Amino acid sequence: MRVLRRSLWLSALALSAPVAARAQEAPARTDPPAPQGVTTPQGAADDDAPVGEGVVSSRRAPSRAAGEVDATVGQLANVPRTNASDVLRLAPGIFLSNGLGDGHAEQVFLRGFDARLGQDLEFTVNGVPINEPAHPHGQGHADTHFIIPEVIDSVRVLEGPFDPHQGDFAVAGSAQFHLRVPTRGAVLQYRYGSFDTHRALGLWAPEGESPGTFGAAEYGSSAGYGQNRGYERATANAQYEHRSGALTVRLFGASYLSRYRSAGVLRDDDVAAGRADFYGTYDATQGGEVARHLLSVEVESNRRDSTLKAQAWGSVRDFRIRENFTGFLLDVQQPWQSAHPQRGDLIDQNGHSTDVGARASGRFQTTLGGLRHSLEVGLYGRFVSVDSTQTRLRSGTDIPYGTDFTLQSDVGNVAFYVDAELRFTRWLTLRGGLRGDLFQYNVLDRCAVSDVSVRGAALDVSCLSADRVGYREPFTRRSSGGFALQPRASLFAGPFKGFTVALAAGLGARSADPVYLGSDQTLPYSPATALEAGVIYDRRVGATRLSARALGFYTRVGQDLIFDETQGRNSIAGSTTRLGALAAVRATHPRFDISAHVTWARATFDDGFLVPYVPQLVARLDASANGPLPARVRGRALTVSGGLGVTYVAPRPMPLAETGDAVFTVDAQVATRWAHLELGLVAQNLFDAQYRWGQYNFVSDFRSRPFPTLVAARHFAAGPPRSLFVVFTVHLGSAAARHGAPTGSP
Repeated sequence: MRVLRRSLWLSALALSAPVAARAQEAPARTDPPAPQGVTTPQGAADDDAPVGEGVVSSRRAPSRAAGEVDATVGQLANVPRTNASDVLRLAPGIFLSNGLGDGHAEQVFLRGFDARLGQDLEFTVNGVPINEPAHPHGQGHADTHFIIPEVIDSVRVLEGPFDPHQGDFAVAGSAQFHLRVPTRGAVLQYRYGSFDTHRALGLWAPEGESPGTFGAAEYGSSAGYGQNRGYERATANAQYEHRSGALTVRLFGASYLSRYRSAGVLRDDDVAAGRADFYGTYDATQGGEVARHLLSVEVESNRRDSTLKAQAWGSVRDFRIRENFTGFLLDVQQPWQSAHPQRGDLIDQNGHSTDVGARASGRFQTTLGGLRHSLEVGLYGRFVSVDSTQTRLRSGTDIPYGTDFTLQSDVGNVAFYVDAELRFTRWLTLRGGLRGDLFQYNVLDRCAVSDVSVRGAALDVSCLSADRVGYREPFTRRSSGGFALQPRASLFAGPFKGFTVALAAGLGARSADPVYLGSDQTLPYSPATALEAGVIYDRRVGATRLSARALGFYTRVGQDLIFDETQGRNSIAGSTTRLGALAAVRATHPRFDISAHVTWARATFDDGFLVPYVPQLVARLDASANGPLPARVRGRALTVSGGLGVTYVAPRPMPLAETGDAVFTVDAQVATRWAHLELGLVAQNLFDAQYRWGQYNFVSDFRSRPFPTLVAARHFAAGPPRSLFVVFTVHLGSAAARHGAPTGSP
């Protein structure tokens, strides 16, 4: 039997040779992360383990590139964070912006990409995809606000499409959230502060159960800083993990409701002239509502030489947003319309989607020549049905006067991958594989003719049913499909006294936006090519774990998506190229944790012009410290902890050779704890910097001047001013009882 198994294994390796090497599943990774507060060593961690001992662990996903960061939050939870996306700041080169409302998904900048709301970065939570294809607000829309930050144990950010498990939207890379609560017990927390902001949190992690079992609920509300920025939300996350021998079953559910207001954008010249306040708004009808309900089930079997996984999920989502970027500019009088004044450019985007999917994989391991090798095969399937519309509303009302689009989009994605790890020596490893994605579209455009004069058409009708050739229905159905074959490989040499050299190359893909999809389009996706070379250092020095990396990267995207203010979303642009480099370091000690990184990137179109809105330099510092105070109260120790987060973003290029302003912010937090009780103070934007979170340059007319102008002007969405919050926390359970216990207590 052993001879047969080895023969089958050698045959599989021979078949996999043409597509290089493979790696372990990342999107569905459910294994425990590295020790708390420690960045997983990239490229060499497994080489020191005794060969052939233990079971195949689903937790130790093989590294893919020097730019991969698999970090537990650990002590850096002491750094002020307001939502799940803020954890991404631990990854080099990521800058988050959100001036359009607390409830609006974050705009993500990474390695020279303006990924907007997720179009270039694949997001998953416990293996479930978050990105939404065919979303009315933008392709790949990824709203992570339904994840409660306190249940995030680790985040794996792989910058670049170098892992065969990375799927749709993994152009700039992927971000995978892993949810666990290692500290058992219960937590009750209340936060109150600036702008009448309230947040109540309840977290329950039953003792005696796996760290993957927890329940959490959150309620938050605020009047918001400045005008029209209030919000209200409620969130629930629950997970049950049961382990029985080699088998693990995991159930995860989430529900999220949010309603928020948005101030939109302001013209710089209006603020400078005193016609508008820096934190003001032109239109108080802007804002949005979001709902998401999700259920996922996973089954995993870990044995000595194999790991088998299966997962299925389903979700429903509702979305609405009202935004106005250009004021009263686009409602131009047309010959076939009744006479009318400018009614306003307010965009009303609506979407309802149903999302179901499944994935399965099997990974097999063997030892040849004293070295471990592995092979994995996997399948992935997802179907998303989206009903989306975009209309224009009369200023100050909810009354629509025109339709931009109304679509029923059915999007299917079926994928397979083959993934392997080949070790030539104890210091030379090849990982990678081949991924194939089939995308299929069936789109019903219910407003196919909307902007031409037609014979016999009624005045002011948006979706016309007649034309000059002969009668036609107002709708058109478009269908398309295509197959993307994506080889990916990584080569690691080392470690040599803690140093590892890593080379990576891969192809990625972003599915097409149905709004711009042509019928029978043969390539319904945008291809991306990425290269990376870097050096990683990872070593323990005494009680301190030190991890550092330096690398250079190159990415080319065949067809990019760039923000269009007239549509309030991204639209098709030409091909783009990104060149850049980054350096990062993290030092972790039981008493402190420091992470710092800086990234330079240059993003250009083929004609050499810079891609607008993309920062060329991003730097970030996260630091935390903790320790006991010399005083004791009733025999129990007092402990203190603090965190600091510093962000710098260089001025961003904008259209028409304009340049934006730099962003520099500092956030701080300090807390003291005695037994079950903890009191904290949080300061966001500590030095009260008046900065522009979103920055744009385009033509607009908000009727703030006596006469309109067609000259482009700078616009911005204001970042929040200094905000102070008091946080009171009650810790319950045996772990809380042991904290600061009197001397001699068990």
